[in-house]
Amino acid sequence: MKNVRARGALRVRDRVLAWGERTYVMGIVNVSPDSFSGDGDPHADAAAARALQQLADGADIIDVGAESTRPGHQPIGDHTERARLLPAVAAIRAAAPDAVVSIDTFKAGVFRAAHAAGGDLLNSIWGASDELIGACAQTGAPIVVMHNKAVAVYERDVVDEMLAFLDNAATRCVRAGIPPEHVILDPGIGFGKLPEHNITVLRALDRLVALGFPTLIGTSRKSTIGKLTGRGVGAREFGTAATVALAIAAGIDVVRVHDVPEQRDVVRVTDAIVRGWRPEGWTERLP
Repeated sequence: MKNVRARGALRVRDRVLAWGERTYVMGIVNVSPDSFSGDGDPHADAAAARALQQLADGADIIDVGAESTRPGHQPIGDHTERARLLPAVAAIRAAAPDAVVSIDTFKAGVFRAAHAAGGDLLNSIWGASDELIGACAQTGAPIVVMHNKAVAVYERDVVDEMLAFLDNAATRCVRAGIPPEHVILDPGIGFGKLPEHNITVLRALDRLVALGFPTLIGTSRKSTIGKLTGRGVGAREFGTAATVALAIAAGIDVVRVHDVPEQRDVVRVTDAIVRGWRPEGWTERLP
């Protein structure tokens, strides 16, 4: 086994996901009917069923979101987001009491309500506002902080700007009392970035890892993959797999994906090579 970097662990619900031991899979459960991936379903029972299937397929974390963030999406208010999100979170928690559930929102009030309904951590696509940091610090919840930008215009190198943004956000989170091992940084592939920006960021993931915080990446089915492969949203699993393997090689800790069983296999094989991971019961004997 390779030496594991001493960066602590994600600790929620008596679960300990040690950073560096292996790569963790975050499965996506959309309860927004207008999701870009076409897999959104606003019904709570459907969300619970999808979450259970993803857990069975190898997901370590379930990420639940109720507002689409696709280009051209229509923003929704707190009331609509809560009406979709809270029943889904409660249904998932009832069906899977021990599951680690991430809440995909950038509204502090919505997160507090979702946390009370059974959510464990915050996944914010719009960085870390003071309100979001305060909500996580007060509830003891970990936070995923993503780099984003309203307009994809950069006055300096996109990687330099992204790293400065995330480093500043992480510093503010730690100052507010969130443990460093519970501050997870996401470079925001596909958010506030043109395709060339995305490719540039993907080539520099080692610099993100070098900031010293846990890291997450979400490339699943993104439009840049479609642009490179010429494939539609539902046929981008192999393009996604390439980015997942490269991200793991760079040291990324969590991969957020739609196609859990396929990407779980990519993670396991890449982890075996890169991190020295082996499945339980591993033997050198041929089957």
